[in-house]
Amino acid sequence: MRRPSSSALLLLVPLLTLLTLLLPGPAVADERPADGPPWRWPLGSRQVTADFDLPDGPYRAGHRGVDLPGRAGEPVRSVAVGRVLFSGTVAGVGVVTVEHGAERSTYQPVVRRVVRAGDAVEAGDVLGRLDVAGSHCAGPCLHLGRLAGERYLDPRGRLTGASRFVLVDPDGPLPRPPAGTSGAAGGTGAWSRPVGGPVTSAYGMRVHPVTGVRTLHDGVDLGAACGTPVRAARAGTVRSVGDDGPYGLRVVVEHGQGVETGYAHLSATSVAPGARVTPRTVLGAVGSTGLSTGCHLHFMVTRRGEPVDPLR
Repeated sequence: MRRPSSSALLLLVPLLTLLTLLLPGPAVADERPADGPPWRWPLGSRQVTADFDLPDGPYRAGHRGVDLPGRAGEPVRSVAVGRVLFSGTVAGVGVVTVEHGAERSTYQPVVRRVVRAGDAVEAGDVLGRLDVAGSHCAGPCLHLGRLAGERYLDPRGRLTGASRFVLVDPDGPLPRPPAGTSGAAGGTGAWSRPVGGPVTSAYGMRVHPVTGVRTLHDGVDLGAACGTPVRAARAGTVRSVGDDGPYGLRVVVEHGQGVETGYAHLSATSVAPGARVTPRTVLGAVGSTGLSTGCHLHFMVTRRGEPVDPLR
């Protein structure tokens, strides 16, 4: 048997190291290691739009970090002093990983990265810029992760002052709306994710997993367990509720200016046509009705009857 050359071994070692860092480890309880210094916020805002939700298995749906709203091109900064372990792309999405002693922080999607593996960074040092492509939010957002070995931990345990709300002076001027409250779909008003799971199939052309036909996937699939509550992504009025062929059990909500959102493959619904909803109203529960291969939410946005990419 021919022995591998020394050059081949030199290439193999860093590749195995990278795979060890990036492949998902077992999802276990959020057991915080020894207390460390607090993390500073990697973006300008101090808001969390999607919480940490540890799945009950290594490949089950969940949310292994927190989502922080931001602006496209905004600087992404290191949360603490450390050393860059990885700076590159994974499945086309820009990712940076920084080691902070016993823990690691991860950032995605990040473009125009200015750090390389091995670089030392201080808290607040710029790692790159927030990207829009690769974001799984309705608007630009940073997915911040925290790991200790193979354990996924809640980043909010290190971030100080995490909040979903912004306090304003009741006698002062109204604040500017946060980034991402209006976009390609048109109109105004805050958007939020209807469920907290990851994007398992993006908007665009694909081969349908059931029919085998190459066609437009007119929304995004969000992985979540059957029975997970599905909430309205935006304030509006329920237009229709019921079985809708390949979409299965579906709810459609009107938001004005020709914009509608659809929530498909539901296992149950909890609203009726004509009902007014807010971004926290539960519309139903995740299911696998219609042409579906498993539990997930098919989330769709249309503008004047034409589908648009919900992630934009």
